[in-house]
Amino acid sequence: MLNKPAKPKKIADIEINFNDFIVLIGKSHSALSNYNGALSHLVNPKILLAPMTTKESTMSSKIEGTQATFTEVLQHEAGENFNTYKNQEILEVLNYRSAMEYATELLQKRPFIHLNMIKDIHKVLLSGVRGENKARGEFRKIQNWIGPKNSTIETASFVPPAPNEISNYLDEWEKFINSDFDDLLVQLAIVHAQFEIIHPFLDGNGRLGRLLIPIFLYSKDYLSQPIFYLSEYFENHREEYYNNLRNITAENNWQDWIKFFLNAIIEQSKINTQKINQILELSHSMKNVIQETTKSQYTSNIIDTIFSKPIFTTTTFSKFANIPNRKTANSILQKLAERNVVKLEREASGNRSNLYVFQKLLDIIDGDN
Repeated sequence: MLNKPAKPKKIADIEINFNDFIVLIGKSHSALSNYNGALSHLVNPKILLAPMTTKESTMSSKIEGTQATFTEVLQHEAGENFNTYKNQEILEVLNYRSAMEYATELLQKRPFIHLNMIKDIHKVLLSGVRGENKARGEFRKIQNWIGPKNSTIETASFVPPAPNEISNYLDEWEKFINSDFDDLLVQLAIVHAQFEIIHPFLDGNGRLGRLLIPIFLYSKDYLSQPIFYLSEYFENHREEYYNNLRNITAENNWQDWIKFFLNAIIEQSKINTQKINQILELSHSMKNVIQETTKSQYTSNIIDTIFSKPIFTTTTFSKFANIPNRKTANSILQKLAERNVVKLEREASGNRSNLYVFQKLLDIIDGDN
């Protein structure tokens, strides 16, 4: 029997009983406010939280089946070579990060989310990777479906709306995302879910929908930076994540989805806040240790480099710390290794430089996965 395309309710027709999750709404706003407070204490969040952004990119891509790990992405950026398949997976992760940065730039030019912006972000997301030839940057004009590998529309677990209907759904979605609603976080839960239900692209919908979460919060001036990481929670509760999304169209069950989403914000906000506070504490302690150990004029550059790129070679360290003399860079790294600030992971051989790891930072970011 042929699965028919879904006909989800228009957003205007969604009935929500706010009394069901009034407590969760309060807790989610409180948790996210605490997170934003921690975020505001960072002098340069883009640098200090760069690896956390990479971790979010890795986790969101992992939900879609990408197997590249957080460590492998950092190693790749340090110049390590992998096979062609692994390099393609890593590129998917890096594209996700680039798409987030590009979305931020677009918001600074036009401070609201619109459909052309969504298409532009999608172009960056799928540039040079799987799905690149599936109408990149264009809303779909053919039917798609969701299911196991090699599934057909008959065996699909979900069939999104027909292509001739998605324009109306998207127009309403665009109006809703820029409207005032009873509660901002409930609005975000609906925005994310409705986008996934519409599934407007042939590929990349899941990643783009998750990417829009911090972008939405930033566009509403709810976060001081477009930095909020929810994919870790979704990956750790993957079955529940997908089941709650499917039950929206199968049973018109918005209540359980919103409860799940608010709980995700509460739990992940606490985790992210703790990690930010630990990173802030580590950066303060490292500033003193590095200055005392190296007596270097490059202390600030060194801190920025090891926090933004916690796996690096002598060559990449010298470049990003802006230390023109290779001998000076080597001397600094040797002193830092002796002080256990960084760890020599692999000694130089042939054309390869020494490979170092700033393990204290990696333990904070990647300790639970």
